[in-house]
Amino acid sequence: MDGGPRVPEQRRPSSAAEAAVRFSVLGPVRAWRAEEPLNTGSPQQRALLAALLLREGRTATAAELIDALWGAEPPSQALAAVRTYASRLRKIMDPGVLVSESGGYAVRGLGEGALDLAAAQDLAAEAEKARGAGDLSQARDVLNRALALWDGEPLAGVPGPYADAQRVRLEEWRLQLLESRLDMDLEQGCHAEAVSELTALTAAHPLRERLRELLMLALYRSGRQAEALAVYADTRRLLAEELGVDPRPGLRELQQRILRADPALAEPSAPAATPPAAPVRPAQLPATVPDFTGRSAFVAELGEVLASAEGRVMAVSALAGIGGVGKTTLAVHVAHQARAAFPDGQLYVDLQGAGAQAAEPETVLGSFLRALGTPDSAVPDSLDDRAALYRSVLDGRRVLVLLDNAKDAAQIRPLLPGTEGCAALVTSRVRMVDLAGAHLVDLDVMSPDEALQLFTRIVGEERVASEREAALDVVAACGFLPLAIRIAASRLAARRTWTVSVLAAKLADERRRLDELQAGDLAVKATFELGYGQLEPAQARAFRLLGLADGPDISLAAAAAVLDLPAEDTEDLLEALVDTSLLESAAPGRYRFHDLVRLYARACAERDEQPPGEREAALSRLLDFYLATAAGVYAIERPGERVLDHLSRSTYPGLPFTNRDRALDWLFTEASGLLAAVQQAGTAGRLRRAADLLVAAVDLGESGIGARQYVQAASAVISAAQQHGDAYAEGRARLMHSHLLGVSGQFTESDREASEALRLGLAAGDPVVCAQAPNQQGIIALYAMRHDEAEQHLTRALAAFRADRNTPGEASALCNLSRVHLATGRTESAVSLARQGVTIYERDDTGMALRLANGKYALGLALTSAGETQLALETLTDALGMFQDARQQLWHGMTLYRIAELHLADHSAALAAACAEQSLAVLHGIGGEWRRANILTALGRGLHGIGQTDRAKVCWQEALTVFEASDAPEAADVRGLLASALVG
Repeated sequence: MDGGPRVPEQRRPSSAAEAAVRFSVLGPVRAWRAEEPLNTGSPQQRALLAALLLREGRTATAAELIDALWGAEPPSQALAAVRTYASRLRKIMDPGVLVSESGGYAVRGLGEGALDLAAAQDLAAEAEKARGAGDLSQARDVLNRALALWDGEPLAGVPGPYADAQRVRLEEWRLQLLESRLDMDLEQGCHAEAVSELTALTAAHPLRERLRELLMLALYRSGRQAEALAVYADTRRLLAEELGVDPRPGLRELQQRILRADPALAEPSAPAATPPAAPVRPAQLPATVPDFTGRSAFVAELGEVLASAEGRVMAVSALAGIGGVGKTTLAVHVAHQARAAFPDGQLYVDLQGAGAQAAEPETVLGSFLRALGTPDSAVPDSLDDRAALYRSVLDGRRVLVLLDNAKDAAQIRPLLPGTEGCAALVTSRVRMVDLAGAHLVDLDVMSPDEALQLFTRIVGEERVASEREAALDVVAACGFLPLAIRIAASRLAARRTWTVSVLAAKLADERRRLDELQAGDLAVKATFELGYGQLEPAQARAFRLLGLADGPDISLAAAAAVLDLPAEDTEDLLEALVDTSLLESAAPGRYRFHDLVRLYARACAERDEQPPGEREAALSRLLDFYLATAAGVYAIERPGERVLDHLSRSTYPGLPFTNRDRALDWLFTEASGLLAAVQQAGTAGRLRRAADLLVAAVDLGESGIGARQYVQAASAVISAAQQHGDAYAEGRARLMHSHLLGVSGQFTESDREASEALRLGLAAGDPVVCAQAPNQQGIIALYAMRHDEAEQHLTRALAAFRADRNTPGEASALCNLSRVHLATGRTESAVSLARQGVTIYERDDTGMALRLANGKYALGLALTSAGETQLALETLTDALGMFQDARQQLWHGMTLYRIAELHLADHSAALAAACAEQSLAVLHGIGGEWRRANILTALGRGLHGIGQTDRAKVCWQEALTVFEASDAPEAADVRGLLASALVG
């Protein structure tokens, strides 16, 4: 018990009058003030809280916290994220608890009992003291109290390497405490009771020899010598197969003592009393499925809760989840495993909660009382009298009650035992949040590995092994839902001529998928229909319409747009759907469907939604909401831009923003849903707004966040626009597609798209495309060193921007022209053009930080070439900060590269190498190979300057490979660098 972590410095005396904050880490990381749960934030924020709580009151530096949360690959904004999380946590804590010092943070001064881990440590120490004094009964009780503080897996759901390590450490300590308590159980003669618990523990931890030793001793003292010796044989075989070692000496010695029937192994002289046998022992549990698969964490969690029933006034676990997720299967499996802990019987009832007519509690109680030996004549008539007699009959017994398929908490309250030693296990599609004292478990779908394992067990190893990829496609199409997997696998098992690929192909068609997932009396659609049929009309409408929207999840505000309801009413409806397990709460204010539930919701919308035009109207409102809100973000980022005047008008309002960071937070958080709405807008009525949304949300692509989905969305709009003959929508979509291709370094394809966009823009008379397309063509020609062509394109763009009175666009064209002049040796005019652009940005004084950053970037390049290195460095550094604030990862990285070039011009090789390395890190995965090759060239020059010539040559060779593959003119310069390095 001495192995537990200590956190002594975190405590302080606390008065009973103040409502101090309490924390838990021996399970999910949670916080309460009095009995009120506090919001501990996102998984990463909870990871920060856990890291601080487990630091023993010591200060954790920012670097340590970043490493704890993200390990070797932290995000670029990791430090800012840590500060944000700390600020949010400070708001829920008492003053002075979360302190900042030495560039880090610490949690200090927690009240007595404010951390469950500290309480467990105290109890463990108290138990050790009692054991040392010979009071084994007290020691056992105290250790049981310590073990009861665990609420599932320690730090459950908390990401990061630090949490992973602590989880292992805390679980190891729990097992040590459990072994100590079991040892005392045997010392007190409770060997018969210990056998079942030790059997389950050795199954869960097969290589833990101390548990095996205790099991052998418990079996021997129970008169089961042969089984005790068989445990040793199993252990020796397992250790040899898994680890290639023999059992430890203590285990071998115990085996010899059992063989000799050593009298010293006999049970203690004062065994604990056992409860009297019940006159009637019901055994009503349904049979468990022979192919039960996975769910090991849930099995262990529920098993521990049921095992804690002894000494408690009833243990209640309530499992909730969507239909077909395996609630009944899991509950029955766990109940069978726990049977030994409930020697007086097990009761079971299907409460029909998902059906049209749920079972009446009075009827169920009558059945239970008869099963417990009560004569019919003694069963009272009223519900209250039956419930009272039921509790009386259970008094002094240890009975497990499995209440399956419950409708709600009101239905099951009369059915709950009220006495010590009994336990209830409840399954329902509804979360039993109003069931006092219940241990709530939300059962999710299977993991991919578990799903494949279940599929394989039903279909057969041979068939699956030869078509593993197709099998993975099948379980993915089933949404990893156990019922769907069982149905699909059963159909395949019954059809020997089918291959797994045939089944995968059938399930690939989303419109037919639910129809395919039925076999005999099992059907996924029928399971969902039961839940849908119990919804109120407003809830059913919300379920249908929300299922129409693509995207992994949806925010409350976006859902309100779909439903055309106020946010408060929308939240009530969505939370009601969450409570019925037809919808999941992905995070506060965000919701998502299981894939198969979404397909069912869409089928319901096609079948039930009236009038039919309401489906199109709902998606139209969603697109309007995204367009209006994204336009607002665009206006904050690019004030004064005339593009906003050329966007389609939205009839549904968006969210207002006055704060730039919140606006960008919204854009990047909503990226997947927003772009899914664009990709889904294939009808003529939504097509132009979808193209405009691509324009308004350009930051998603340019920043690298969602770039791939952005390109897919643009391609979808292009295809739909061609079908409808809409030159306006096609031109804008091709323009944005060209921009993204340029960002990723695909310049040939980008140039082709920009040319086609300009043709379409001219035909449609679109001022946005007519100005931005030649601007894009000029940039591409500049990269390709076609300087005359670049100047022609940019001059045309400049005229178009001026004709549209778009001063920010004019400034952009001037800055791009500056780079053409710079490339053709006209340094003085390059500086002048860049300064004109910057002056326009600054003259407008509209806070356009992002556009001003672009201007300063161009000016910094020109000043570098003019030899004004100090001013150039200041200008580029200003641009760097602005790009970072705007979360423009591409330009953040490119500015670092330009600063590296400046340091090279100033003969500061070490600084150049450092900046080039940073640039490569920032641009990891974005920007394309051409940009990466340029940065590698600069890095090589910096490394060569500090004497690391071999590394420099590696960088140059890698850059040369890229340049030669694309026939880029830069290849000649790199060959020269390699040649000079060889000569040197």
